[in-house]
Amino acid sequence: MDSVEPILAPLVDTADSFTNLTGVPVDLPTALFLRAQLAGLERPSRTSANGSCHLLRTADGWVAVNLARPDDLAAVPALLALLGSPDEPGGLHAAVRRNTAAEVAGAARLLGIAAAVPGSAQGGRAPTTAERWGERRSRAMAGVRVVDFSALWAGPLCARLLGLAGARVVKVESATRPDGARYGTPAFYRWLHDGHDSVVVDFAPGALEAIVAEADVVIEASRPRALRRLGLRAEEFLVARPGRVWVGITGYGRENDRIAFGDDAAVAGGLTGHDPDGGPVFLGDALADPVTGVFAAQAVARSLTEGGGELLCVSMAACAATLADARTRAQPPC
Repeated sequence: MDSVEPILAPLVDTADSFTNLTGVPVDLPTALFLRAQLAGLERPSRTSANGSCHLLRTADGWVAVNLARPDDLAAVPALLALLGSPDEPGGLHAAVRRNTAAEVAGAARLLGIAAAVPGSAQGGRAPTTAERWGERRSRAMAGVRVVDFSALWAGPLCARLLGLAGARVVKVESATRPDGARYGTPAFYRWLHDGHDSVVVDFAPGALEAIVAEADVVIEASRPRALRRLGLRAEEFLVARPGRVWVGITGYGRENDRIAFGDDAAVAGGLTGHDPDGGPVFLGDALADPVTGVFAAQAVARSLTEGGGELLCVSMAACAATLADARTRAQPPC
């Protein structure tokens, strides 16, 4: 099986840039592998380290299907029906073999299940994009107030790195839907959120405006329309005061409602290894998550240094693809 080291050059460059901007070193081995170490996860193969995402052979290749939530598991019978195999005795593996990778991924997405064809996001968008909406005002990282609405890994890692650089971080959770990472390894959750304030609130329209009012940076990983229903609009936040930064972490871009988690986003970006027979295997533990967290933190630090006023979009699949594309370019021709 392949190792992670040959693909890390773009991530090392991004981490070094963050350090140059903030003075804070990024411990990449810890960022990438601490969760797996603390949880005692096995090295992944065609099933992800956490057991939820599966690389399945299709009629024309491979597809990653991530059954990360109870609702995803409950939707498997509907997925089998969409694939034309509602009573397939071999279950999902057998049903997938009768369909193309694109057909399986499309059917899964109709049901809100994260799925990806390997390499489908390669050669596309940049890992981070910036749109200017507000006026610039340069300021030091120390004392910057960060409000973090994100969950799981990528966004919280971004917030952790900003906190190490001197920002004051407030983690905001829904009273009815707390961060799913709380149900994982407690020591890893504490590591991500060490030194941050925590606020639990009812995510009702208008309830978050007071929390955001004093923020200099907002981190979120939600669909824009969901935030708008709550009265939060990135563009309005940015124009209200000079120097602000809004970073939205998504699977495939803010204009795309497609759901993604770290393992399937890594597959979409082509960030996989190969077994002895040439078939794809997972690399690391939900690798697109920590990779995206580092890219996002660097983007925020760069924007603040240049005066802010920017809406930053950080795509998990595109971050993974940046590493995979660099590996492809580094390979010698046959």
